[in-house]
Amino acid sequence: MASADRRPVSPDAADAEPRDFGVYLHWPFCLSKCPYCDFNSHVRHAGVDEPRFARAFAAEIAATAARVPSRTVSTIFFGGGTPSLMQPATIGAVLDAVARHWSIAPDVEVTLEANPTSVEAARFRGFRTAGVNRVSLGVQALDDGALRELGRLHSAHEALAAVGVARSIFARYSFDLIYARPGQTPAAWAAELKRAIAEAGEHLSLYQLTIEQDTPFAALHAAGRLAVPDEDAARALYDTTQAVCAGAGLPAYEISNHARPGGECRHNLIYWRAHEYAGIGPGAHGRLDVAGERRATATEKRPEAWLTRVEALGHGLVTDEALTAEQRADEFLLMGLRLAEGIDPRRFARLAGRALDPRRIAVLRDEGAVELTASGRLRATLAGFPVLDAVVADLAA
Repeated sequence: MASADRRPVSPDAADAEPRDFGVYLHWPFCLSKCPYCDFNSHVRHAGVDEPRFARAFAAEIAATAARVPSRTVSTIFFGGGTPSLMQPATIGAVLDAVARHWSIAPDVEVTLEANPTSVEAARFRGFRTAGVNRVSLGVQALDDGALRELGRLHSAHEALAAVGVARSIFARYSFDLIYARPGQTPAAWAAELKRAIAEAGEHLSLYQLTIEQDTPFAALHAAGRLAVPDEDAARALYDTTQAVCAGAGLPAYEISNHARPGGECRHNLIYWRAHEYAGIGPGAHGRLDVAGERRATATEKRPEAWLTRVEALGHGLVTDEALTAEQRADEFLLMGLRLAEGIDPRRFARLAGRALDPRRIAVLRDEGAVELTASGRLRATLAGFPVLDAVVADLAA
């Protein structure tokens, strides 16, 4: 597959009806389960039958393509779990299945998520040969104590070595960090972030630690054994993030994602711009346009149950519902306002069959939470981003 291009992302692309098409592929297996993680990820000490799973992925791709034929794939994203635990041959087989059933854009972006513990130069070269042209590394922290607290299996030195391997093999790479960790100060975070930016290429994902239900961190927090920054302290860390990244030429193009111009993750932009994407693999979600309807799909989450279901039925779907115009418009609003570019209110009106209430927009503008650009786009301000859920709820009401 061809390397992804480095063209700037134009907000005008969001004004048109959806035209990009992405394929998300979920590999649900990890070496260990992190205590903060509520993703659909599983540990299998006995190993995984990769050829069997690859056949199931191919079958579900074929079934999905039968519903939405004649698409040109703009982006492919292997998420997880830890997709870098797969053999390059498995990655290649799945990519070949995508290419058998859909056309592939010449500048397709193919991203693979990886953990520093599973990074080997030989394996990464194999992924590159298979067709991957962008990697996203789960570094999470550049402090060994914090990494232990987060349940990570790598050290900061190993993480930076993995970033170096990625840099040497892929033209495009990114890595993640988690902030608002227990006891973290703005000064310490600024220093860690500057160290990360020195190693970064065109993209960083910076997530604020949240306590998710039914995780070990949730139990520790409920027992008073895990203290996270309060609202004011978390806001100070968020403000530090914005200032340091913007000053280094990596402004936020989305609440938690920062990039140099042209370095944005094009696959994630498909989600945020409410374009169309297929969800393949255990627990994957999709949004497909079928017979004039936008359909929300989801597959069986349990890996072995998904595998059995696909082998019996040709797909692992457990949800396949048509979204109403209001639901589709609300999703567009919720996702689109995460972007610094904001949304085109005219597209919201086309989707919802009604315009956004100008009085509500006026109130939010007066409060400094949103602004209208000269071209008429509606976007959250820096002050509005930390309270975006409330902003969206107000606009959607």
